[in-house]
Amino acid sequence: MTSAPDAPVASSARRLPNDVRWFRNSAEYRALAIQTYRTATERLPEATHGVATGAWAVILDADETVLDNSEYQRRRASVDSGYTDATWAAWVRERRALAVPGAVDFTRYVRTSGGRIAIVTNRADSLCTATRENLTKVGVEADVLLCMTGGESDKNPRFRRIQSGNAVSGMRALTVVQWIGDNIQDFPTLTQQARDNAPMLAEFGKKYFILPNPMYGSWERNPDR
Repeated sequence: MTSAPDAPVASSARRLPNDVRWFRNSAEYRALAIQTYRTATERLPEATHGVATGAWAVILDADETVLDNSEYQRRRASVDSGYTDATWAAWVRERRALAVPGAVDFTRYVRTSGGRIAIVTNRADSLCTATRENLTKVGVEADVLLCMTGGESDKNPRFRRIQSGNAVSGMRALTVVQWIGDNIQDFPTLTQQARDNAPMLAEFGKKYFILPNPMYGSWERNPDR
């Protein structure tokens, strides 16, 4: 009997974990990424109505939002090993991450429409130069890039610095019209508690836009149900 088209593929050979395979190989992942960025693009004119050119911004996460690090995940899985600070730093310094589908066109559209691109990432500050060079390499020009300093992973203080004009010297206070990320913590004040609180998810598809990432994230600490 022929298996259903969406049935799991059986194989005696060892394969990459399904989360990495799906992210790297599936049409569904690419479709979802493109859909997210297309929806964000379509929402921008309404979101920026009445806001002066140069006075607004979109805040994006870096990893698995703008930069695709699935090659790092593939390498680690191929040696049956997980994340380490040393291997991650080496990967970032290679500057070989590709762009997430849709990210380049979206960020260019924001800038040509009079907005600013602000990338807030929990990559260590020591990796910020390599990160900016990788972003430029794939065609993403960030007006501001804020990495993690002092081990502080909470992004909310950095969000406020962008909004208040204290992010970088010479940059004015900016109205943030959209946030885009792959982790619930890429959005202001949100945590995994939003899973059971529908009102906390009200801005998704309007002001907040999320990309799929089954490989890792704050969701890993959630208890099984």
